[in-house]
Amino acid sequence: MSRKKLKRNLLSVSAISLIALTGCSSDDSSSEQAENSNTEGEVSGELEVQYFVGGYGDEWWKSTIEAFKEEYPDVEVIEHSGPNINEEMKTRWISNNPPDVVYIDGNGANETQMINDGQLMDLSDWAGDLTFEGDTPLMDSFISPAQEVEGAVYSLPLVFDTWGAWYDSAWFEENGWEVPEDFDSWLASMKTIQDDAGIEPFITTGQYPQYFQRGVLNPAFAAAGGEDLLNNLSNGVVEAWESDEALEIMKKVQEIVDAGLIDEGFAARSHTQTQMNFLMHETAYIPVGFWLPNEMANDTPEGFEYGFIPTPMNNSGDAMALVPDIRPVAIAKEAENPEAAKAFVEFMFSEERAQAFAESTGAIMNLQGVDLSGNENVPEFLKGINDLINNPGAIEIYNRAQPTGEEMEIAVEITNEVKARSVDILMGKITAEEFVKAMADKSRELRGE
Repeated sequence: MSRKKLKRNLLSVSAISLIALTGCSSDDSSSEQAENSNTEGEVSGELEVQYFVGGYGDEWWKSTIEAFKEEYPDVEVIEHSGPNINEEMKTRWISNNPPDVVYIDGNGANETQMINDGQLMDLSDWAGDLTFEGDTPLMDSFISPAQEVEGAVYSLPLVFDTWGAWYDSAWFEENGWEVPEDFDSWLASMKTIQDDAGIEPFITTGQYPQYFQRGVLNPAFAAAGGEDLLNNLSNGVVEAWESDEALEIMKKVQEIVDAGLIDEGFAARSHTQTQMNFLMHETAYIPVGFWLPNEMANDTPEGFEYGFIPTPMNNSGDAMALVPDIRPVAIAKEAENPEAAKAFVEFMFSEERAQAFAESTGAIMNLQGVDLSGNENVPEFLKGINDLINNPGAIEIYNRAQPTGEEMEIAVEITNEVKARSVDILMGKITAEEFVKAMADKSRELRGE
């Protein structure tokens, strides 16, 4: 992609136009999909589906299951769902009696661990024959590609989520505040807002520091050094933490801290508390995923207009960076009804279901070429995010590779260390130099160097 600045008119919520999928007739598309199904046996019997219910709710899952049952009336779908479903179903997975289909999201869900434990079906050959809307290979239709582990595909990337900085575009327009495009303009913006509104303009949750890691640090690392730096830092490569780029990013964080721009009570706040503070204009920027507007729909004040930008930690002249946070769907290796499971997973990846997903969740499915612009039931901010993602040159998308085996264990420990040290630096307890030294030392310890 060319490295040109993001156009300001893409940044305003009302102007933001996100991934759009032009919906064809639901009857035509679904019946055609059923006729062209890539399953090999009879599609009937009981089908167990496990899905986590979080910020996106469960409306899309329920409507998808109902539509699937209309196409496959001989299938009885048994739903296992809820905010704690991963913990509730853990015993079934451990005892090799899993549900047929699993949506991997939420606390207690770890795709890499499930692959390492041999719990997921190898979908490589089957998925390679699937198409999106009858012509384009499905595997070529994803915004963020399906992850391969040692040449095999064990899940399909269903939800395209990513973390960035949210703001109230109506409030910004009212006060004449510029939407930033890089770190220097972001720092200037926060200082201006602090002076004008008398608030600490940046907030994040200290109880869940992964919000800062994923919403600020990861895109910053990617913007500074691409996927190699992002993945090496995440995987605890000592030389990466000792690099000039890593220190440069942490110095930017320290600059925000030293300027007094961070909510002083952040360390004790939950993610919902920080989001409420944001909605009440007690702060101006918050790093969160795409689920924010849907999760806070009942609490959003009248006149508040959600605006989203990739977190502007990039240097002037460089493209903004997005690091996808993909939510995949998989089939259990020990599935009792693999044919129905395959039919159901294939059924999800259609333009009709992608349109419905945008309508009911305020987020997008991980599919290219879906035009939401003409869908009146899709919020404007989502159309804008879709435009951002599908606008070559406006941003760069960097993928986080899934580590396996011993590398995964190191990556988990590194993540925990980053979260702990992030709270320390945001509270002013350590400097940028101390942050990267601590991370290099931890990496060295984990690798036995």
